[in-house]
Amino acid sequence: MSATPEDPALYNSFLADLLGVMAYGELSAFERLSSSAGYSPTLRDRAVLGRMAVAEFQHYELIRARLEDMGLDTEAAMLPFQPSVDLFHERTRPADWYEALMKAYVIDTVSADFYSAVGVYVDAGTRELIAQVRSTGESTGVLQERLKAALADDPRLASRLALWARRLLGEVLTHAQRVSLEHAFLGGLSGLGDADARALVVGLTAELAANHARRMAGLGLPG
Repeated sequence: MSATPEDPALYNSFLADLLGVMAYGELSAFERLSSSAGYSPTLRDRAVLGRMAVAEFQHYELIRARLEDMGLDTEAAMLPFQPSVDLFHERTRPADWYEALMKAYVIDTVSADFYSAVGVYVDAGTRELIAQVRSTGESTGVLQERLKAALADDPRLASRLALWARRLLGEVLTHAQRVSLEHAFLGGLSGLGDADARALVVGLTAELAANHARRMAGLGLPG
């Protein structure tokens, strides 16, 4: 699909929704990682999550600047998504450091996959912004190594973290599907009708799940 909008006003409406959910997602990630740092067993681990939290806030600032360039109020753009994002985080509150690590890893990687998929349907400037926001390679690598080290130190963690990761994935995919369909920005940006947009969301969900399973296998856990 072409990312050149035939109806700029309609395109910008869908784009505002996409940027709104991205902005609140990044702001929430900043809060989540800052809070999770309190679970850290060492000062080094606390610093690791602190750096990641700072990066998430910088991503939020990038999106805020783009919304303001469009003449939009960032808070107004985020508000429609606050209840569902807050509910997601309430339902997936980690019980300890290991669950906090896994939650950060699952959300960061699945979000990056989602942003990458959506980037196909937007204009070049927005695609570049998405690329900046999803540039989590260093953070993802750190989380992966910390999880591997934890699993090596205590193999009994494997079954608990595998179940936790599976639950997180289910919650993430349910949230992504609901937001995508209720606000219709994916269908709107791609120019597809309702039926084809739903098929697109279903296909994207399957792709996200498959990518997650491969990452879990890399940790030595079932997907």
